[in-house]
Amino acid sequence: MSFSKQILVGLLAGIAVGLFLGERAAVFAFAATGFVKLLQITVLPYMFVSLVASLGRLDYHQARVLAVRAGSILLCLWAIALLLAALFPLAFPAVESARFFSTTVIEPPATFDFIGLFIPSNPFNSLANNVVPAVVLFSVLLGIALMGMDNKAPLLDMLGTAATLLSRASKMITRLTPYGLFAIGANSAGTFDIAQLGRLQVYLIVYGAAALFLSLWLLPGLVAALTPIKAREVLIRCRDAFVTAFAVGDLFIVLPMLIEATKDLLERHDIGDERRRTLPDIVVSASFNFPSTGKLMSLSFLLFAGWFAEAPIDVAQYPQLAATGVLSFFGSLNVAVPFLLDVFRVPADTFQLFLATGVINSHFGALVAAVHTVTLALLATVAMVGKLRIDAARLARYGAVTAGLAILVFGGSRLLFERVLRPTYEQRGVLLSMELRTQSTDAVVRRELDAAPTSEAGTTLERIRARGALRVGYFAEALPFAFFNDAGNLVGYDVELAHTLARDLRVRLELVPIDRERIVDAIEARSADIVMAGVAVTAERAAAIPFSASYLDETLAFIVPDHRRDEFATWEALRGRTDLTLAAPDLPYYVDLMRRLLPRAQIEVMTDLEARMTAGTIDADAIVAAAERGSAWTLLHPEFTVVVPQPGLVRIPLAYPLVRDEEWRKFVDQWLELKRKDGTLEELYAYWILGRDAVERQRRWSILDDVL
Repeated sequence: MSFSKQILVGLLAGIAVGLFLGERAAVFAFAATGFVKLLQITVLPYMFVSLVASLGRLDYHQARVLAVRAGSILLCLWAIALLLAALFPLAFPAVESARFFSTTVIEPPATFDFIGLFIPSNPFNSLANNVVPAVVLFSVLLGIALMGMDNKAPLLDMLGTAATLLSRASKMITRLTPYGLFAIGANSAGTFDIAQLGRLQVYLIVYGAAALFLSLWLLPGLVAALTPIKAREVLIRCRDAFVTAFAVGDLFIVLPMLIEATKDLLERHDIGDERRRTLPDIVVSASFNFPSTGKLMSLSFLLFAGWFAEAPIDVAQYPQLAATGVLSFFGSLNVAVPFLLDVFRVPADTFQLFLATGVINSHFGALVAAVHTVTLALLATVAMVGKLRIDAARLARYGAVTAGLAILVFGGSRLLFERVLRPTYEQRGVLLSMELRTQSTDAVVRRELDAAPTSEAGTTLERIRARGALRVGYFAEALPFAFFNDAGNLVGYDVELAHTLARDLRVRLELVPIDRERIVDAIEARSADIVMAGVAVTAERAAAIPFSASYLDETLAFIVPDHRRDEFATWEALRGRTDLTLAAPDLPYYVDLMRRLLPRAQIEVMTDLEARMTAGTIDADAIVAAAERGSAWTLLHPEFTVVVPQPGLVRIPLAYPLVRDEEWRKFVDQWLELKRKDGTLEELYAYWILGRDAVERQRRWSILDDVL
């Protein structure tokens, strides 16, 4: 059995075992991780040695010509990738969407350190920490210095011997590939969350189809159109490296394999002499530091995120997206993507979708990057030896086939989503199906406010213990702090915390409705011992009734129709408008705050947020709200979105109104501090505000459990 077949059998066998065992296949994670690290052992030393030796064998003229020709080819490959990414929106159907609140909405964008990435103040530290761009720059400097040296033959011989040694070691490790891919396939197939696939199927399918189009035809076909090497030869000779890159999801570990395969293809077609066949060492090692076609394909995520969040990037912005993306992608994608989301005003919380799609798309991206690397090395080498052929008829046939396949990929995907796999909006059901995870055993939810007991005496804690019940006031519609779900149960962040307080006091819980506009009256009448419903602290309220210490800060934001989100992106733009009408809560604090921040805006008092949003038109340009609770409302009304203007965040503290009793206030403050330190507040925030684990994770399907 050939080695390629062994690799394929190992991968397929691993997938089969993963499907059979399900989550039990996680035991293979140790072997999978170990194999990936084993492959990385020789890569960076090999790149360093081979790059210095290969450059050292050139003269300055050859190096200049190589840089120009390889650079021109790289620009052409970038243009192909950018054009393909720009076609992605053609495959996206029209859908509604909304998301839970995400802290990325208010976090400043990550900075990108070009200098630290490319200029090694300590090259040995860069070698030790796998800072590849810095290592390559160091290698290039040594190689250029070596070009002009006399008596460099002994050093070149030594470097050549070291490169051969590292190559042999790499080949020894590569023999373990079938077993390593077995472990990777088993772990991935057994533990992958299928729910993610369903939510993101649009982007996953289009990206996968486009990646295969690039890898199996577009790039190999370009080699065949411009060189004597056929596309099928490229795929067959490099298939071991391509399959490994795809299975592992990493280009770096297959670079030695790609270099050897490229040299072999050049030798088979007698392209260049023995000296020039070392050019792939230079091209492959140097090109790793430039964004590959596979990396630039990730720009399509920006277009997907804009479509998903109903904040599409305009076609006129595509040139800016391309230029900014190419520069940003010199570094890590996890740094570049949040930066680009911020630049093009796409909701930053969609970055979580990028991380989710990366579980699958990183494998396709690594495959495209591997094919890109081979394509660049072959075309650059052929161009250096003068055998690049420009045949109009051949290029026309290549262009016609490429256009037809592109129509099939993107047009077929659009038809598939419109007719068969049209996404459905599910977030409304997710929010309204959420239940309390912990609650007191004896709780009563009242729909009408009874008269408060008048004969109770003693302190608040004494009255609570005497009646055996804690009376907690709530607002009926205070998403996500207190609301009734589809099952008719009162749930929410503060409701669950109320259950926790009653349980800690070892008393029953009575939840009583409070009129939002009559909080002060309810507290003074002792209708409730405490109100727990996301109450914002204002100067007017604090002067009238006692409050506990703040347990959560909200962020001032605007709820706007999806298509108008860009208008509210910055405070500067809002301050310059004289035609702005804002609907603010019926609280002097909010009204005064907006008049101070936006003195030219017209402020209208709003009494019923739900009624305005349900009507589909808010009768104003925007609704003033907190981002945390506004995000919950947009889950019910996905035609709206939440915008936090930049720069500068306005925080609004939340606290609990209390009956006037200093001992009771001190107790509640100490209790909140305990809940903060034991992680309760953090857990509730993650569940009710961020929506983490809002959908109960299902056990992974497996043949062993669900078939046998």
